Order: sequence, then structure tokens, then C-alpha cells
Amino acid sequence: MIIDSQIHAYEANTPKRPWHSVPNWPPHATGDEMVVEMDKVGVDGAIFISSFSMYRYDASYAVEVQQAHPGKFGIVKPLDPTDMAIADVVAEWKKTPGAVGVRIMVPKESGRDVNDPGLERILRAAAQYDFPVNMLCWGNVDLGTALVDRYPETKFIIDHLGIMQPRVPPAPAEPWSDLPKILDLAKRQNAVIKISGACTLSQKPYPFPDIWDPLAQIFDAWGFERCLWGTDWTRAFAVVNYQQAVEPFRLTDRITNSERAMLMGGACAKAYNWMPQLNK
Repeated sequence: MIIDSQIHAYEANTPKRPWHSVPNWPPHATGDEMVVEMDKVGVDGAIFISSFSMYRYDASYAVEVQQAHPGKFGIVKPLDPTDMAIADVVAEWKKTPGAVGVRIMVPKESGRDVNDPGLERILRAAAQYDFPVNMLCWGNVDLGTALVDRYPETKFIIDHLGIMQPRVPPAPAEPWSDLPKILDLAKRQNAVIKISGACTLSQKPYPFPDIWDPLAQIFDAWGFERCLWGTDWTRAFAVVNYQQAVEPFRLTDRITNSERAMLMGGACAKAYNWMPQLNK
């Protein structure tokens, strides 16, 4: 069972559901289109993270797609730390079919710190309703680590290796500069990490052979049962197509078949308490 831990699907930019911003992504990548791409390469299901770039805190499109493909997607909603009633939002999200988690965005430009009351409301509510918190903290790993330490009862899923990733090639000169911080973060047992978007950090063309040495350090520190493979499609589209984000992990000889099964499905199913239903 192969599960992609992070995809973003969306409709075209229309007055019906306008985008908040227009990233360098395809003009549309609907849920139906996403299913076609997944089926082509044998990906059985995915965690659909509602696109913050386009829809901010409105996860209604993710809900629609999950209703259309209930066995294919678990869905995750970004949360607004300025919403004083955010605990009620989390409670409602818990009732939503297919809802498997929530998300916070804490890069440096968010301006938030470990004492932020809005983050406290979210992280306590997530623990109360047993939702893992997907956390984007790339470029701000110190804050991410501090939040994981401050809220030991909350389950965290670290987005995108915790490492800043480019939207367009080439990869930065030192793409893995935050790797020591990510290895240290592995000591926290209330966190797991997404191995998502890794191919965008390669300085070599497909099949991106230079990602495996740094990834091996992450696998050793975190253990495969706490590493969740993902494509981060469509954010990564300017660097890789969907197949190119899948095949290096399916075909590499740097990991064993049992490690591959955990990395590309087992760990994700455990972290989100969700499995694709192939008959739906």
C-alpha cells in the first residue's frame, strides 16, 4: 500500500473559488486529475493538504474531493491562529468525513514565537481531539523544535523534512544546511517527519542520486516508522513531475523492501490513523 503524505489539489482560479495568490503551479490540478496521476504510478492514496497558498483557511475544496473519492484521500485543514474560536473549528473538523489532521504555518515570516496564544489554542485543541498537527517550520526549525517541546501531548508531523525547498530549480548551493537541526529534532518522540519534496533539493537531474546520503542520516535518526514519504505535488511541479517524485523511492536500492513499505505507506497510515480503501 503506497500512500503519498502530501499532495495539493485545486480547481482553476475562478470567481466561484478564487485563489488568494497565484503560485507558479499548473492552472488546475483537480482531485479527479490527481487520482489519474496517482493511478498511473500505483499510488493507492494520499493525504490531501488543503492549499494554504490558494485557499488559506478554507478547506471546502478538499472536503468536496474527499466526498468524490472517499477511499483515496485523507484531508488536512490549515488553521488560523488569530481565530479566538479555533477550538470550535477543530471540533467541527473532527466531525468531517475523511479529516485526519490539521496544519499550522510557522516560517520566520509568520512572526510567531513559542509563547503565541493562538498557537497554544490550536495545539491544545489538536491534542484534545486527537489530531496530528502538520507543521511547516522550514527556515525556522528552532521555533518548530520549541513548540514540539512545549506541547508534549500534541502529535506533530514536520512538513517537508523541515528544510526550505525551492519552487523552481536549481536547488540552493547548500540545500541541507539545516540537517543538523533536523537530526536533533528526531529525539522528540511526539514528532514524525515527512520525507516530502526531497527531490527538489537535488542538484543533479532525475533520478536525483545526491539526495540519498542526507536522507540516510534522517532515516537513521528518526527511524523508518517515523518517516513519511510524500511528493508535495503540485508545489514541486516546476522541478519534478508526479512520476519523477515517486519512482526514485520505488526503485532505489539504498533501502530494503521492508524499509520502503514503511517509508511509502506504513508510517503514514500510523501517523494519520488512516488507510486508503481500494474499493471506494
